[in-house]
Amino acid sequence: MKTIKVIEVIGTSTQSWEDAAGNAIQEATSTLSDISGLEVVGQTAVVKDGHIVEYRTNVKIAFTVLHGK
Repeated sequence: MKTIKVIEVIGTSTQSWEDAAGNAIQEATSTLSDISGLEVVGQTAVVKDGHIVEYRTNVKIAFTVLHGK
């Protein structure tokens, strides 16, 4: 039987919201294993002088909780 945990993180990018989501997953894989899904729950941006300078994507990441034996 599996137990799945979901966490919410914010990825950032200077290129796009899609890159920001990808960066969130890439960072999460450095500390989490067995990631099974991602849900985009929001997108925001930082604007300076009328231009977007940073894209932010809020994502929920699902992964399997590993039980010790």
